[in-house]
Amino acid sequence: MADLFENPMGLCGFEFVEFTAPEKGILEPVFLSMGFTHIANHRTKDVTLWRQGGINMIINYEPNSPAAYYAAEHGPSACGMGFRVRNAGEAYKLAVSKGAEPIDMKTGFSELKLAAIKGIGGASVYLIDRFEDGKSIYDVDFDYLEGVDRHPAGCGFNVIDHLTHNVYKGRMDYWANYYETLFNFREIRYFDIKGEYTGLVSRALTAPDGLIRIPLNEEKGEKVGQIEEYLREYKGEGIQHIAFSCDNLIECWDRLKKAGVKFMPAPPSTYYDMLDERLPGHGEPADELRQRGILLDGTTEGGEPRLLLQIFSEKAIGPVFFEFIQRKQDEGFGEGNFEALFKSIEADQLARGAISA
Repeated sequence: MADLFENPMGLCGFEFVEFTAPEKGILEPVFLSMGFTHIANHRTKDVTLWRQGGINMIINYEPNSPAAYYAAEHGPSACGMGFRVRNAGEAYKLAVSKGAEPIDMKTGFSELKLAAIKGIGGASVYLIDRFEDGKSIYDVDFDYLEGVDRHPAGCGFNVIDHLTHNVYKGRMDYWANYYETLFNFREIRYFDIKGEYTGLVSRALTAPDGLIRIPLNEEKGEKVGQIEEYLREYKGEGIQHIAFSCDNLIECWDRLKKAGVKFMPAPPSTYYDMLDERLPGHGEPADELRQRGILLDGTTEGGEPRLLLQIFSEKAIGPVFFEFIQRKQDEGFGEGNFEALFKSIEADQLARGAISA
C-alpha cells in the first residue's frame, strides 16, 4: 500500500458540485437563499454556473445527458462533483488502471470532454486540471452574464469543506476502499452514534491534500432511521449533505436567515447550559449561539481553544441538505455534536411520523 501521505492523483481540492432536477425552478431558489449568484450560462447546453466565494455550483438540465438520466432516477439531486487534479489525463489513466469505471462524457456539460469516473450512486466524479482565472473550464464553456460579479461574496462562504455520502448497510467498506484505492484517502475519524430510537456509523475520510473530506454514513439499527429514510427517498446511495465554510458563522447565519434558509430543529436548551462544562473557557457568545441554534464543538485543553461552529439546513433538494461551518483551528466534524444533531433529526422524524417511539 502506498504511503498515506502520497498524492498519486495530484488532488488539490473541490472544484464544483453538479446538480440536476427533472424540471426547472426547484434548485434555483435554494441556491439563491444560500447566497449563490447565477454568473454564467453554457454556450451550447442547458447548463448554468452559480458561485459564492470560491464555491462553484453547476445546474445541469441538458437532455439526454448523464445528468438527465440521473434526475430521472433520483429526482432533484447532486449528480456529480469535480476534484481538482494536477493532470487530468494522467489522473484518469491511473484511476482506470486501479479499477475505476469510466464515464463517457461526450454528452456531458463540457465541450472539453472532461475526464470522469463513476462515483457514489452512479454520480460522476470529474477530474479537473483547468481551474485558474482566465483558463478554467468555465472560460471555455460558459458566457459570463453582463454586469454580474464573477466572484460574488454571497452570504460569506468561501469553500466546500466536506461532502458526505449515505451508503447502504454493509457497503461502508466498499466505498471506503473506493476512495482509499483510487485516491489514497485515509480515515481520520470514526463515529458510532446512538439516538433514542436509531443509530448510525460514520467514517470520515480525507484526501492526501487535506482539502477533500468525505464522511460516509451507514445505518446501524434495524429501524428505519435517517440514513435508511434518505436511501428510500433518494432511491439509492448518494450525497447526503454538503458543508460550506466561512469566517464568521454568526454573521453568515443572519444573512442566511434573512434570505429564507430554514434550519434543522435546534438542540434542547440544556445543550447550551452545558457548553461551559463541556468546553470550559471556549470564549464564544453562548447566548448568540443559542438564539440561532448554532452548535459548538472542539477542545479547550492544552492552551488555545480549537473550535468548530456548525449548523444544518433542513432538507433542501430532495433529501439533500447543507451544513454551514466555521473552523477555529479544529479539523474535526463536530464529533461532540453528533449526538445532539442526531437527536434533533430524530425529533423531526418523530414529528413527521417517519419513525415511531
